[in-house]
Amino acid sequence: MLADGVGHSSILAPIDGAGGGVPMTKSRWINALMSGMALGAVAIIATLAADALRAEETTLTLSTRALEEIAQIEAEIDRIEAQTLERLAAPPDNQVQQIELLGKLMLYDKHLSVNRNEACAFCHMPEVGFTGPSSELNRTTVSYPGSVRTRFSERMPQSHAYAPLAPLLHYNPGQGDLVGGNFWDMRATGRRLGNPAAEQAQGPPTNPVEMGLPDIACAVYRASQRPYRALFESVWGQQAFAITWPGDVEQICSRPGPPPSGDPLPLHLSKIDRGRAMSTFDQMAQSIANYEASAEVTNFTSKFDDVLAGKAQFTPQEQAGYDLFRGKAQCNACHRDGGPGEDPLFTDFTAGNIGTPANPLLPYYAEDRPDAMGYVANSAGSSFIDGGVGSFLTRGHPLSQPSPVDVRWLALASDNQARFQVPTLRNVDKRPYPTFVKAYGHNGYFKSLKAIVHFYNTRDALPRCQHHDPGEGTTCWPSPESTANLNTKRMGRLGLSDAEEDALVSFMQTLTDGFAHSDQR
Repeated sequence: MLADGVGHSSILAPIDGAGGGVPMTKSRWINALMSGMALGAVAIIATLAADALRAEETTLTLSTRALEEIAQIEAEIDRIEAQTLERLAAPPDNQVQQIELLGKLMLYDKHLSVNRNEACAFCHMPEVGFTGPSSELNRTTVSYPGSVRTRFSERMPQSHAYAPLAPLLHYNPGQGDLVGGNFWDMRATGRRLGNPAAEQAQGPPTNPVEMGLPDIACAVYRASQRPYRALFESVWGQQAFAITWPGDVEQICSRPGPPPSGDPLPLHLSKIDRGRAMSTFDQMAQSIANYEASAEVTNFTSKFDDVLAGKAQFTPQEQAGYDLFRGKAQCNACHRDGGPGEDPLFTDFTAGNIGTPANPLLPYYAEDRPDAMGYVANSAGSSFIDGGVGSFLTRGHPLSQPSPVDVRWLALASDNQARFQVPTLRNVDKRPYPTFVKAYGHNGYFKSLKAIVHFYNTRDALPRCQHHDPGEGTTCWPSPESTANLNTKRMGRLGLSDAEEDALVSFMQTLTDGFAHSDQR
């Protein structure tokens, strides 16, 4: 099966006080919010039938399991933050390590979100390779709730491990491809700060469906109130927080974004203070990127690395998988395992359209009406089609735009429509326990490595079917979300046997970091 139990009602719990097991409609949900219902750290699970993308009203309900996992994640973030804060008593005397420490502290700081309840790490935890840490959310909604817990984005979280090694986004005319950047749509180009990962870090704080602050200056203000302020000033200078904050700063920064259209910078600062806040926000992002590039996150400690170093050997199945990876399966054409002067990052930093079907479980499809604060995240509703890199080039990203678009790239938009960045395969199977669900693809449609390998192998060899068809993911596939620029050269009809698919999965499992500290040698 593509994903055991996806869409089954048994995962859903009744809402306290709403009656035994009666699901909430979206209108009831909004009414409950507006009447003051205390939701806390709530996850919304959208259970959609085959025609749900066209439904007038999508059924929404809460999952007890998701709530429990969210609480566990938040507790673990608090634990890591507290442990890291202890290091401020005797910080490193090396500036590089000081910047890394600052970056880690900010990644685990929930106070940098509008409701002081969501750290960057909420979507990027180490036990899963710095991507989404909730098995239940990966299995269902795929995207994670924002600081405003009823808002979700349109894509699954990417790993930030190895992301700092991406080049600046650029066009390679000989290759005919855009190369580099961060985010699924490459929109963190790195062209302004010289670092795609730093620009990526500037997206979530003011994304209305993520951390939700209305102004980047609010992130700076919040950081100025935190225990790491003194270390920040010692690294980046005393001017970092020497800003005259207006009297209504707390009120403004507690109001979820986006800001009013007529007041795009609602925290009203002098021109000098605005420039200082912008510079400090850049330094916050550079600190985060430096932590992501550190050996704590990007460490090349997988079994594959030990094999390269002659310290370990592949099993026969793993070796067979690696041979397929470099040969018949053609994986290495995009997920590069290295070459002369090239780290084995298992991505070439280009983009492609593999034909992933739409994922009807995304709550984003239902975010086409005003929420309790009047915000509409997805005006297209059920007709939304993710245009990936092409959409970024033509109109930017509607929720988060950390990097400006180079107008010289506009002519490349049609050739990049529906294309998404090739993700690294490092830590692709890292999980805290064997039954933990990880999602794959820009929209998290695939729920196992085996499923996405089978898709690469059989996309064009098997017939089309509707979502939730009994054979979906095994004997048939739904149509691609978009056929624009569909990759038909290196996938779709590979002719791999079931055993060969399993061998590929076995090889990719050797890309999990931490092997040197594992009992499995």
